[in-house]
Amino acid sequence: MNSMTSPLGKPVDRVDGPLKVTGQAQYAAEFQVPGLLYGSVVNSSIARGRILQIDSSAAEAVPGVVLVLTHANRPPIASYDKAYEDEDSADGASFRPLFNDRVLYSGQPIALVVAENLELARYAGSLLKVEYAAEPHNTDLRARLGKMHKAPAEIPPERGDVGSAMASARYRLDVEYSSPVEHHNPMEPHASTVHYLPDGQLEIHDKTQGVQNCMHYLEAVFGMEGQIRILAPFVGGAFGSGLRPQYQLPLAVMAALKLKQSVRVVLKRQQMFTFGYRPRTIQRIGIGAGPGGQLEALTHQAIGQTSSFEDFTEHVVEWSGMLYQCPSVRLDYRLVSLDMYTPLDMRAPGAALGVFALECAMDELASAAGVDPLALRLTNYTDRNGNQDKPYSSKALRECYEQGAERFGWSKRLPEPRSMREGNQLIGWGMATGVWEALQMPASAKACLGPDGRLKVSSATADIGTGTYTVMTQIAAAALGLPMERVDFHLGDSSLSKAPLEGGSATVSSVGSAVQKACEELRQKLLDATQQSPESPFTGARLEDVSFNAGNMVLKSAPETSVDLQQIIAMTGALEAEVSVKPGEKRNEYATSTHSAVFVEVRVDEALGTVRVTRVVSAVAAGRIVNPKTAGNQIVGGVVWGIGMALQEESQIDHHLGRFMNHNFAEYHIPVNADIGAIDVLFVDEQDDVVNELGSKGVGEIGIVGVAAAVANAIYHATGKRVRDLPITLDKLM
Repeated sequence: MNSMTSPLGKPVDRVDGPLKVTGQAQYAAEFQVPGLLYGSVVNSSIARGRILQIDSSAAEAVPGVVLVLTHANRPPIASYDKAYEDEDSADGASFRPLFNDRVLYSGQPIALVVAENLELARYAGSLLKVEYAAEPHNTDLRARLGKMHKAPAEIPPERGDVGSAMASARYRLDVEYSSPVEHHNPMEPHASTVHYLPDGQLEIHDKTQGVQNCMHYLEAVFGMEGQIRILAPFVGGAFGSGLRPQYQLPLAVMAALKLKQSVRVVLKRQQMFTFGYRPRTIQRIGIGAGPGGQLEALTHQAIGQTSSFEDFTEHVVEWSGMLYQCPSVRLDYRLVSLDMYTPLDMRAPGAALGVFALECAMDELASAAGVDPLALRLTNYTDRNGNQDKPYSSKALRECYEQGAERFGWSKRLPEPRSMREGNQLIGWGMATGVWEALQMPASAKACLGPDGRLKVSSATADIGTGTYTVMTQIAAAALGLPMERVDFHLGDSSLSKAPLEGGSATVSSVGSAVQKACEELRQKLLDATQQSPESPFTGARLEDVSFNAGNMVLKSAPETSVDLQQIIAMTGALEAEVSVKPGEKRNEYATSTHSAVFVEVRVDEALGTVRVTRVVSAVAAGRIVNPKTAGNQIVGGVVWGIGMALQEESQIDHHLGRFMNHNFAEYHIPVNADIGAIDVLFVDEQDDVVNELGSKGVGEIGIVGVAAAVANAIYHATGKRVRDLPITLDKLM
């Protein structure tokens, strides 16, 4: 028998990589179905008001145009009489395309033109004449601060005596930070291909982070329970934009049902700016600290924007109550309703914003107290989550600080701002802490070992470019002792075993745990099958008495006694196991989080004010890392985004028109290769037997958290100028 090492923890290449690089991976807008028609969305040009009339005669006269769909002629939709709450809905009534004549925001879809090809549909859409009754609108967060209201979010209650502690503190800070709207802009725009089947059922290829979420949404909206299947085998990035069904999906379904034909709707890049986004925020941090920077009081208020029809909330302020030891904490979160679409979760939602403010304020405290920024964080280190008053299941943040600082060379940092330079380049070193919650959701998976010796594992999860195909294959292969080449993992199909949305860094811990458990059940069935004969050498053996290695089941007490799994299947026929897994009860006694320490070097041109991030070290503690290669990819991507958040990203709105102006890749600036220097990712060893049986916490979100703060802190160290408003552009520095 050949022994085989477990693939868990190995930097395995992506199993779906060859399909992607050879163009064989098909995305939502690439699936061909017979008789396909093409839809083009027409968006409103006002931010608030009513549609008085849509003259579609010129569009309908174009040869090849099949339908102009508006609120006036859409098919009947029973659920439009009530609000539908999907799995990721904000409080309120989620947006309903073509609901009525009301315009709620600029860019709202008001019509769908369907034609024989996409070019015709887009041309005909340009011929629509829309008459509006415009009403005054409000899109400026600062202009509406007098109208803000308390967010419907569970904010940890105040602890300690903040007022007294703040009044008696040696060092006191009261600072405001702000951040702009950002848009997700994944490589693949949102698209839906609706295949109208002869029996009236729908098979839909959609760009989504949750096929079952979309299925339940459509079933509820259109009253079509059991008649819809959603497929998304490949997703070209999402970053949260695919957590909720976007408007092209119900529009494509409306057209398909009305015409009884297959319809595809693809959004243009400009239309990717007409739905959810990271909300603009204004944050105020107050800190009271004693000698040496020991935290005594902390306040954090965040004000975010939301739409006029929903209250969108995210975890912005909670991090300030849990990241450091502080006896007196007050947190507050408020919203301002604007005539804009509802914001949407974007990579590390809430944490990317809240930790930016907190970690910049900690750097300001370090400067005021004359303490090294890293030393300050170690002074205020805690092993308990103060919000929950629970110990962490594991927390190797101290090791992140130590190993990250060593790799970066932090000990060579000169403390005074403007003290490090090379020619006309001011050099700055900054750092920040990162934190994210280690989530686990209920999930199911099925494993089937067939006569061909191949293991087929499936769950209705997604792979948005994170490496889900690969890590699930690794987990299954390790659990049954098979080479990865003999394992096929299937996902992105709503008919498969139930899975949560892919988001929140919870997929490995949730679906991965289900995959491992399904394979363990299969191991028991294989053992049971070998014990059917009294002469079997495995008679009386328990599961812990055998191991699975290189496609064989082996008796541990007599390693020469083994049986090929394929032989067992030849006798029994295919064996399968389907299981559901939920978070373990022992998690209830602990707080669970991932942590990181980010160290950044910037070079600022003293004459021009231009900033270049030349080096980043990100040290991450996220439990067991199933695949350091795909996990490392995730952290690098997060760091790049964090640099963009710090220096470039901003959706700029014309408040007079109430619409975004830079709705393209030419003017919505994101980092390119030339903007990025060396990024060094290191994973700190962290053992955790509480968070889940895999001991894995997930890394999709943590990579961006703290990066913008570390860049801002490095810029302060380089220049002596503190910029508290993102992005830090050269005009603000000059």
